[in-house]
Amino acid sequence: MPIIVLSLMILASSLLFLFMGINKGSMDYALSKRIPRLIAIILTGGCIGFSTIIFQTITDNRILTPNVMGIDSLYVAIQTMLIFAFGSSSAFVSNKKINFLICLVFMILGTSLLYKLIFKKDNANIIFVLLIGMICGTFFRSLSSFMQMVIDPNEYLVLQNKLFASFNNVNVDILFLSIILVLLMIPFVWDDIKYYDVMSLGKDQAINLGVDYDKIMKKSFVVIAILIAISTSLVGPLTFLGILVANITREMMKTYKHSYLVTVSILVSIFTLVFGQVLMERILHLSTPVSVVINMIGGIYFMYLLYKESRI
Repeated sequence: MPIIVLSLMILASSLLFLFMGINKGSMDYALSKRIPRLIAIILTGGCIGFSTIIFQTITDNRILTPNVMGIDSLYVAIQTMLIFAFGSSSAFVSNKKINFLICLVFMILGTSLLYKLIFKKDNANIIFVLLIGMICGTFFRSLSSFMQMVIDPNEYLVLQNKLFASFNNVNVDILFLSIILVLLMIPFVWDDIKYYDVMSLGKDQAINLGVDYDKIMKKSFVVIAILIAISTSLVGPLTFLGILVANITREMMKTYKHSYLVTVSILVSIFTLVFGQVLMERILHLSTPVSVVINMIGGIYFMYLLYKESRI
């Protein structure tokens, strides 16, 4: 039932996003601009919703998300280093496809290193995981801030467009490539969905039940890196969206089956972004990006979760 309701809500929000405020004379032009943006929003929401649920399962914690662990800070650091080293006119920056592939490769390498740091110990508890995430995130942010202070101001303006999430400035040049990558990911992880049901019981129980735990974990981290790279490259970092939609999903769906959890999480994430964009842009006519509001609400909810966990 929630899947049907959410699907209808997404459909209604999408129609409002596409057709609200369009004059008949400019419909073709307006739709040519809005349709790619809508596809990018749906793709971003799907990537974040899926990767967050899977990441929380393999880390066995509802507070953690790939973004909280500093993966989006890695994206910011990569973009900053490229402009710092080669300049904004370099093909590494100006060519959106090359830039995207560079980010993709380095984010996969970064998350692979994160995997080794976190799970090289058999008893890596949540404090250790959070500590690693905070150290990595702080390091990447500090490195980025240093380079941003010394680069040319004109170069910084180019960099700034890449660092803030905005659905008004969607990177449509990599939209087709992103769709292909997401479609390739579906068969790659589809058969593993059932294993996440068992992995949610814990590492020892999963291994005892015949799950190749390390193989699934490594594959999951690669998939998460690709999906976060896609979503961040399309619209920019959305730090707290994942934690918001994942916990809403778990409150709505009192089940251990990830086929339902993943589906509902994706739908909640897409609806949040589409409806939020319609509300801010079409109804309230505000210039504030919806990402700012989402990060504010998500940040408050994250602090609430930390407070709640500290009292248990």
